[in-house]
Amino acid sequence: MKLAILILNWNGKTLLQQFLPSVVEFTANHDIYVIDNASTDHSVDFLEVNFPDVNCIKLDQNYGYAEGYNRAIEQVNADIYCLLNSDVRVTNNWTSPILDLFKRQSNISIIQPKILDQNQQSKFEYAGAAGGFVDQLGYPYCKGRIFQTIEHDSGQYDTENPIFWASGACLFIRSSVFKDLNGFDELFFAHMEEIDLCWRAYNKGHEVWFTPKSTVYHVGGASLKISNPKKTFYNFRNSLFTLTKNTPHQLFPLIVIRLILDGIAGIRFFLLGKPKHTMAIIKAHFSFYKNFRNLCEFRSQNPKRLAYKGAFSIVLQYYLSQTKTFSALKQH
Repeated sequence: MKLAILILNWNGKTLLQQFLPSVVEFTANHDIYVIDNASTDHSVDFLEVNFPDVNCIKLDQNYGYAEGYNRAIEQVNADIYCLLNSDVRVTNNWTSPILDLFKRQSNISIIQPKILDQNQQSKFEYAGAAGGFVDQLGYPYCKGRIFQTIEHDSGQYDTENPIFWASGACLFIRSSVFKDLNGFDELFFAHMEEIDLCWRAYNKGHEVWFTPKSTVYHVGGASLKISNPKKTFYNFRNSLFTLTKNTPHQLFPLIVIRLILDGIAGIRFFLLGKPKHTMAIIKAHFSFYKNFRNLCEFRSQNPKRLAYKGAFSIVLQYYLSQTKTFSALKQH
């Protein structure tokens, strides 16, 4: 299998200095690409001087995560793509277990390794932990992470098994599947496009898996801090985009419930003294309304939507029942 490692970069020279050496050291016999989203911090110059064997794909502007990867992948020939964040440290033999799993099971199309926190290495990392799921209202959560509560890794999830979505921080996907799905939805720009991709793959009968035999360490929030209202905007808007496109349930009751819960979240932000995040949620809703017709058009053109297993509302379980760990969640 021909594997290509694809690292998206935007003004991440410092991250490349810190993390690219581990990728080069532990990724023998596989092509490595850095996709530069028109950086202005001399990232490309740094690469050309210090890593001449790493391929650099130069884009003419910042296309974000979704379109940036779509444009670059058109120029890469491989059987498997690994989409890797620039703030990820990889470990010895990290690709072999994943390629072995692809070879053993042809029904598996997307795989995620175990993702731990680079800064607190005994803990899972927010972006993907031990694999992602969505609840019955479309809210994402992970084995090892529910909202802001992150578990320590004590081997409690060390089993290779299916998950619902793989983290965009380190996502392996068959090139044929990526192309069949027409890549990422560029409407998202950044955040949650990998959940949408995996959900669309699931609706087409593809399987997404997690393997603990491969481990990477992720900083998280390096491009957009969790304290940034823009991150709040993308998270709330793109979650609604994903739900509208893919849910097998009746759409309008779900959307009404989600809008109410989002409104409560906005009030909570305001009471916590974070009015910019409240405004970000309001802007997210208006952007959602603006794009609602296009989302419904996709939904009507793709009527095959499969039922999935997900927890009963993690909002209610987390805030009312104080359920903080994946293993304690009540499944639907």
